[in-house]
Formats: sequence, structure tokens, C-alpha cells
Amino acid sequence: MAATRLELNLMRLLSRCEALAAERRDPEEWRLEKYVTALEDMLRELKKQSSKPAPELLNEYSRKVDFLKGLLEAEKLSSSTEKALANQFLAPGRTPTMTKERTPATKTVHLQTKARCTGKMRSELLGTDPLVISDSEELNIRKRKGLVSDEKQSAVELDAVLQHHQDMQEKLAEEMLSLARSLKNNTLAAQNVIKQDNQTLSHSLRMADQNFEKLKDESDRLEQHAKKSVNWLLWIMLIVVCFIFISMILFIRIFPKLK
Repeated sequence: MAATRLELNLMRLLSRCEALAAERRDPEEWRLEKYVTALEDMLRELKKQSSKPAPELLNEYSRKVDFLKGLLEAEKLSSSTEKALANQFLAPGRTPTMTKERTPATKTVHLQTKARCTGKMRSELLGTDPLVISDSEELNIRKRKGLVSDEKQSAVELDAVLQHHQDMQEKLAEEMLSLARSLKNNTLAAQNVIKQDNQTLSHSLRMADQNFEKLKDESDRLEQHAKKSVNWLLWIMLIVVCFIFISMILFIRIFPKLK
């Protein structure tokens, strides 16, 4: 199927974006970001068309646009380590955008970006000039692209860069794993402390309820006992008064009044 005008414009703009991404840009450069935004809009319009390309080709376009977008987001990061880690997870395109390209331009851009990040990190560690290191590594990458005689040397350099990034990734993964373990241990410890506190609080509440019930029972018993004591005392006093009264009457009857 022949490419539509929209697809041709998308390919031209994508090729232009890849060329801009391969160049060393100023921090205030705005064209690439605007071009990538336009690429996203064109890609959405292309997917809506009835005569759209094959799904594999659309996936390749999406992959390249996502790569350029991720590249711009990685450049906005502050530290070289974060940039290197973000570039590590970028996925360049698998096929060339234009027929005249021997290798995908996004793959070359990916290698150049890795080389720049590696040069910046190396300069931070060694205290050297990052521009000199970046230019040297970028020159080696360009030689790797154009000269067949330097393929072995380029492969060794690429392996060294990839090994460096892999070591950094493993180190970051170990640090993240250590932090995760520490966080897990702290969370478990806090959970155990909270669980023990909850158990102590529950036990204290149960004991308070039991003591309250016992106190209530004892209060009822004391009240009943007090009532019983008052009743018995009243009856005893009545009996004593009656006995004294009867005794006085008998005494008067038995011993009359003397004349």
C-alpha cells in the first residue's frame, strides 16, 4: 500500500527530529520538543485514518515517537545518574526511518546519549572536563557508524559502556533492594509494636471491665448487707423496748406503791 501524504509528512518530521536529537543542542532549544508534540498529533491522526499503515509499521512509529519523548524527559533530569538510568530504559526504533539510512537513527541517538551520560558521570568521578570526554565518545560512536575497520574497537567500547550501565543498574537495584528491605523491617517492627500496644490496651480494657463488674457486684452486696443490718438492729431495739416495758408493768404489779 502506498504511503499517504500524512504518513510521508510524519516520516519527514520524524527524520528531522532524529537529526536534531543527534546534534548537541542548547538547553534553551525548543524546536525538538515542539516537533515531538506535532509527531504525536500526526500519529494519532494517522491511526484514525481508514487507509492507515500496517500495525507493525504503526508500532514502529509509536516506538520512535515514545523514544524521542522519553529522551526529552530524560534530558530534563538534574543528575547524570538519573539521566543515565532513564536512558537505559529507552527503547529505540528497530528499522530505519528513511531508506538511505543503514542503521536506525534512533539507535545511534541512543548510543550517543549513553556516551554523553557516561562521560558526565566519569567527569564527576574523576574531576575532568565532561565536554572533552563526551566529544571523544561521540566521535567514537560516529566512527563506529561510518568506518567498517573500527567495528571491533567500537564493539569493545560499546560493551564497556553497556557493562558500565549494567553495573550502575545492578548497584542501583541493590541499593533499592536494601532500602526496600530496611523499609520492610521498619514496617514490621512498627507493626509488631502497634500490635503489642493494641493487645496491652485490649487487656487493660478487659481488666477495667472486669474490675467494674466486680466493683458493681460488691457495691450491691454491701448495700444489701447494710439493709439487712439495719433491719436486724431495728428488730432488736423493738424487742428490747417491749421487754423493758413489760418488765416495768410486772414490777409495778408485783411491788405495789408503799403507803
